[in-house]
Amino acid sequence: MLWLVPTSTIRTHTAEALKKPYHPYRAAIEDAFAGRVSVFDISEIDQIRPQDLTERVAVIVATIQTLRTSNPDGRRAYAHSENFEPHFAQIPPNTTGLERDEKGNIKFSFVNLMAYHRPLVIVDEAHKAGTKLSFDMLAALRPSCIVEFTATPNTDPQNGSNVLFRASAVDVKAAQMIKLPIILTEHPDWRSAVHDAIERRAQLAETAKTDPLCIRPLTLFQAQDKGQEATVEVLKNHLIENENIAPERIAVATGEQRELDAINLFDPACHVDFIITVEALKEGWDCSFAYVLCSVANISSAIDIEQLLGRVLRMPYAQNRPNSALNRAYAHVNALFGEGARALTDTLVQKMGFEPDEAAAMLQQRQPGLPGFGTNGDLFNRTPVFLETVDSVPDLTGLAQDVAERVQVETRPDGTVTVTVQGEITDELEECLVAAAAPDRRDALRASVGRHRVTYRNSIAPVARGEKFAVPRLFLNIQGKLEFVEEDLILDLGGWTLNTCAAELSPVEFSIIETAERWEVDLKGEKVEYRHLDQNVQLEIGTLKLDTTDLQLSRWLDNQCRQPDITQPVLLEFCRKLVAYLIERRGIPLQDLLRFKYQLAKVTQQKKADYRKQAYAVDYQTFLFAPEASVETSFAYGFAFENRDYPAAWSYHGRYQFKNHFFGSVGELKSDGEEFECAKLIDNHPQVKYWIRNLSGRSQTSFWLPTSTDRFYPDFVAVLKDGRILVIEYKGAFLADTQDTKEKRNIGELWAAKSGGKSLFLMAEKKNAQGQGLEEQIACAIA
Repeated sequence: MLWLVPTSTIRTHTAEALKKPYHPYRAAIEDAFAGRVSVFDISEIDQIRPQDLTERVAVIVATIQTLRTSNPDGRRAYAHSENFEPHFAQIPPNTTGLERDEKGNIKFSFVNLMAYHRPLVIVDEAHKAGTKLSFDMLAALRPSCIVEFTATPNTDPQNGSNVLFRASAVDVKAAQMIKLPIILTEHPDWRSAVHDAIERRAQLAETAKTDPLCIRPLTLFQAQDKGQEATVEVLKNHLIENENIAPERIAVATGEQRELDAINLFDPACHVDFIITVEALKEGWDCSFAYVLCSVANISSAIDIEQLLGRVLRMPYAQNRPNSALNRAYAHVNALFGEGARALTDTLVQKMGFEPDEAAAMLQQRQPGLPGFGTNGDLFNRTPVFLETVDSVPDLTGLAQDVAERVQVETRPDGTVTVTVQGEITDELEECLVAAAAPDRRDALRASVGRHRVTYRNSIAPVARGEKFAVPRLFLNIQGKLEFVEEDLILDLGGWTLNTCAAELSPVEFSIIETAERWEVDLKGEKVEYRHLDQNVQLEIGTLKLDTTDLQLSRWLDNQCRQPDITQPVLLEFCRKLVAYLIERRGIPLQDLLRFKYQLAKVTQQKKADYRKQAYAVDYQTFLFAPEASVETSFAYGFAFENRDYPAAWSYHGRYQFKNHFFGSVGELKSDGEEFECAKLIDNHPQVKYWIRNLSGRSQTSFWLPTSTDRFYPDFVAVLKDGRILVIEYKGAFLADTQDTKEKRNIGELWAAKSGGKSLFLMAEKKNAQGQGLEEQIACAIA
């Protein structure tokens, strides 16, 4: 695997991360390849042994420039080196696709070595590797596959990126890797922005004292270039002379002054709280204690602000902090009213890979603090402002008076026309604004209106008003104590143990089939082919001497298959019996089991999981549905939506505007179809106070009920005006009354029955067996 990065700084950081055993990068690769991993920096390629490339997964970290022929490092990568002779000793001289010297011999070069093994190539920040030189370099490596990492993939419909996986901002936030939302405060001049940024850091520092881990909130100041008003020197003097900041609390990081190089910002004893830069922090710098960004340049002319904004988004310890103030990032900018929000939203979308809805939802505006009141932003929330430049004065005639009163139009001395809108933008107002823009700017203007609507909806949503949304959950009363119903509890009550399970694998579950050129392993019907050797090189695998006993294999399996609810002696005995069964009863030679031990471990894990599922299905019925089952629901330990994120992978886009959704955006709902019609009926029902489109598969942020196989996430959850909770699962017409549907209905009705009339459950259909339509079904459920 060749891991290519854009700069030497990032190369160093990446290699260090991959070499740390417990870093998430390394842990993921170790898990995928059962620990057979070696990591090398490009400077260490002389240490790579042939077996590292044939028996292990070798990860080599290099910069893209290192492998370009336009620089000395690149030329060395293509040059013949005797250090690589052991690697080429087994490569047939007639191998095609490799570079040769003037005598026709294969060059012992790093690039040839890669080309022979055809590596998987990872290109980090791939948007920076789009030149012809980069493509020529990649072609020389003859990669088997190229995987690009980028925040801004090419979206061209014809030649765009083939996006295999996208981690949205809400996904990354849900993984507790970044601070969001960004709390933005706009200031009329740079001095007030600096003052409030200092105040904000001081507030966060006080809050951080209550955190169980060390957090030292930092403020990053982006100064202006030389020759402008607020240069590094001017800003530093202002901090010292006007804000009374001690010089030792300030560090300057520019191309000329690198005061951070010898400072450990994570050290609790470190005195640095403020960092001044222009753009020197943009590559490789990483300190998750950075919380506050202050740009002294007018936001419309700030340089590379997206790079510095990215610096304040990293979450300390990659784990949400107990105090919500430490889970947010803060930006103080020098901008006109509304201009900062527009500029930072555009930056998030165009340069940082945020979707428009994400950017609008993750940027929250606050008023600057009033003299004597500090910068408590929560006291100064304001209605979102839309600010755009158009090409002519919009014609507002015909608009409703209350709409027109919220629009301000200003013609500036240079002839440009700015439009400011407070609050909601109606469809009619949107058309007026679009008509005032040049044809080539109309799509961009509509996109800006769309982002503003998301921001506005978020600002008036029930969750933003501080409303509560608690849903009672299902509990078992165990000796007078309520225990939340989940799989581990059910299995524990049922006394499940692996001791009573047969340590056997059938031929369908695990078989080894030897053929002339390859080994094939059947894993539960999934055929996976492993071609160990090139066809030109034959080896009698069966004659290999493997000095490992069956008991050693059992201990190795035990180590591979550990899980918290099975004690080590029980699991070890299960593995011993399993290996003995395969050798003695199935007649599989130990040598074959050793060669395919990783596949055997995978099947063993699956067998344990199957036994666990079978036991859970039986105990589930016993402890939830038997006459003696002690099942209760409780609001006291209920599921509180207001205390959780709403990590929708995508949001509803449609002409209909939902009025009563608990969050500003409706997640993962198509703008047509039967579920959409159901959502509209809920939104418009006179007894519904507010509701949520419940997201499937988000166990930490969505309401769910247990089934005998997995978790059931109902489609909709609503709070009625009388305080009752209504849960609706929509069953499409294409779904028959399957076992899964019956299970969902059973657990939903059990949950409702145990609530004492405080909760309602409806399995809704387009038309039910009684001939009722959706609207009538919902009305009957609520009545």
